[in-house]
Amino acid sequence: MASSAKPETLALQRLYHWEKTSPDKLVFTQPMGGGVVKEYTWKQALAEVRRMAAYLKSLNLEPGTRIALLAKNTAHWMMADWAIWMAGHVSVPLYPTLAASTVRQILEHSEAKLLFVGKLDVWAEMQPGVPEGLPMITLPLAPKVPGAATWDEIVAKTAPMTDSPVRPADELCTLIYTSGTTGMPKGVMHSFGTFAWSITSGLKRVKLDASGRMLSYLPLAHVAERMLVEHGLLATGMHVFFADSLETFVADIQRARPTVFFSVPRLWVKFQQGVQAKMPAEKMAKLLRIPILGGIVKKKVLTGLGLDQVQFAAGGAAPMPTSLLNWYQSLGLQIVEVYGMTENCGLSHATLLGKPRPGTVGTPYDGVQCRIDKDSGEIQVKGECLMLGYYKQPDATKATFTDDGWLKTGDKGTIDAEGNLKITGRVKDLFKTGKGKYVAPAPIEDKLATHPAIEAICVTGANLGQPLALLMLNPEAAAKAKDSSARTALEASLAEHLKKVNEQLDPHEQMDCLVITAEAWSVENDILTPTMKVKRNKIEDVFSANYERWVGQKKKVLWA
Repeated sequence: MASSAKPETLALQRLYHWEKTSPDKLVFTQPMGGGVVKEYTWKQALAEVRRMAAYLKSLNLEPGTRIALLAKNTAHWMMADWAIWMAGHVSVPLYPTLAASTVRQILEHSEAKLLFVGKLDVWAEMQPGVPEGLPMITLPLAPKVPGAATWDEIVAKTAPMTDSPVRPADELCTLIYTSGTTGMPKGVMHSFGTFAWSITSGLKRVKLDASGRMLSYLPLAHVAERMLVEHGLLATGMHVFFADSLETFVADIQRARPTVFFSVPRLWVKFQQGVQAKMPAEKMAKLLRIPILGGIVKKKVLTGLGLDQVQFAAGGAAPMPTSLLNWYQSLGLQIVEVYGMTENCGLSHATLLGKPRPGTVGTPYDGVQCRIDKDSGEIQVKGECLMLGYYKQPDATKATFTDDGWLKTGDKGTIDAEGNLKITGRVKDLFKTGKGKYVAPAPIEDKLATHPAIEAICVTGANLGQPLALLMLNPEAAAKAKDSSARTALEASLAEHLKKVNEQLDPHEQMDCLVITAEAWSVENDILTPTMKVKRNKIEDVFSANYERWVGQKKKVLWA
């Protein structure tokens, strides 16, 4: 799709703009470990980017060569991305938690000719996935990679690129491989124009400008972080802080004091649980109702979370329970719900600040059209944010678009009288019980997920008389459940929760039982995607042989 993005909104043009107009403004704050923090101005960052771009040019690779990035978020992740663009190439980011087999799939499918390796926790497990002979460059904070050139060595000995090359709007910018809840990840092709158009439209809703601060901690390999943080930075010139580790996350967010904060529902829930562990929900609700004192409590809680400066808070990637949204609203923090997918630059819908609409993902961004297919109920969208297609997969590309050019999201939904979109499930996630009735699991999972002990859940039951739900406890609940009396209390609480949820469902949707799995679901054991979505097909592979036996036990809560 041709883009109408103006040249001055394209990524490289914005990069040169900040280099020229704000050379001494801080752009990155990067923890180096051990409490050490390094800061970069635009001038300092671009000095390194220009040297690396000159080095990449010296390799005489064919224009548009795919160059891969395997690293956790750091300042040098973005610098490497910019150097790849300046040198005329295409970046291919990989999640820093992938299995070696998936690393190999992506590197081979994308035909990457070079790999930047950065900060990683599990390099020893991922390294076997790197094809033999693929040249590598290590970024600062990377593990030792024998034989690889280092960023610092290259920057030290390479003269900077003096010209400022630009890339046309319709030229390929990146391949973003989907996290794949089923099967092989697909390489989504986005141009410089789709990113430019999307961030311009998105910033009409997001309160972000040159004075803004964001903490970059969700994977930059994911479209949401790439759009909001990297392209948001290029568009606004804000200040980006990076997280050091899970252990230092509280200190990292306190350092950043973000003005814009985006997270997935699981983290918003963890924040809430952390507060409630110190102050029971009933006590806090009572305090919040007291004039003056209520305001002090709100301020204290948000300051403790590092969110007291937030002007725009957002949640996405999965539905946010209404009770969770209401809890944050009681603290004076409205969480805007956003909806999008890799294939449309993450830009589809969002609720409006000051107009919360719990249960919906709001209205389309400027320039985005939305419709519901009358036969399947599928949500379909259109706009200049749409991908160019899937890399080397014309059949999959064709299947993802309608004949008249609308993107098939794979989600089912409805639109209310105000134009707000409500997502009701996945077209493909529907399953049929043994009674021939269809069940949409997502809305049921949303209801079950409101229990404070549940971290992740999957409703299943194709060909069974009634559905059942498998669940993973959060770490705190799992630790407590080792005590027999606490386990008994938890079982009773979950059984009561199941009863209340079932009372809200149609008879064919009501679940026979909840099954608590012993092993945590993770990216490493392939039950979760890198964006923490449950792989339904893996749940079936691992557990389906037990379904009838579990149901036959006639218990409401079981331990697998």
